Amino acid sequence: MGFIRRTSRKTGKLKTFLGLAVSRIAVARRPRLARKSIATDDIRQLLTLGHLDRAIHRAEQVIAEDNMLEAFEMIELYCKRLIEHASNLDKPSEEIREAVAVVMFAASWCGDLPELPFARSILADKFGSDFTEAAKDGTGIVDPMLVWKLSSSATSMELKNKVTKEIAMENNIIVDFSELQEETKDI
Repeated sequence: MGFIRRTSRKTGKLKTFLGLAVSRIAVARRPRLARKSIATDDIRQLLTLGHLDRAIHRAEQVIAEDNMLEAFEMIELYCKRLIEHASNLDKPSEEIREAVAVVMFAASWCGDLPELPFARSILADKFGSDFTEAAKDGTGIVDPMLVWKLSSSATSMELKNKVTKEIAMENNIIVDFSELQEETKDI
């Protein structure tokens, strides 16, 4: 009888931590949205002033904030899925195993969500050390898009150019990227 009760308590704690993480995601989203908006406006101003190289450099901030916002959406979805199916953790489906792996992986990458490491420790007890190690790496178990969104530190020049072009088009600013391409070829 004591074993069932302990499992229920752990499941209850897990649901609490995941619920708190979902609430914190809503709070963590706001400053990231603000920083993305400011960086987008900076790019618009830089393009208006003719500073294409500086605008492209600033696009890195827009991309980083956008990646975290999209990662938050994915993490929130998986946390909600685990909350709904917490009673089935003893006989996990593939869907639940994926959600568990995402929470374990995100716990290492999202300092904005301090509840995730606590959830990870509860899940590690349930799923074992082999699964926990595989989830920390993120390979094969975790959604590759989430792994890329959280762990990509360097953004490609192509992506920065694309974001800068999109902002220029949204604001009806004509930008000649051929000058920049010639400069990078000379370097």
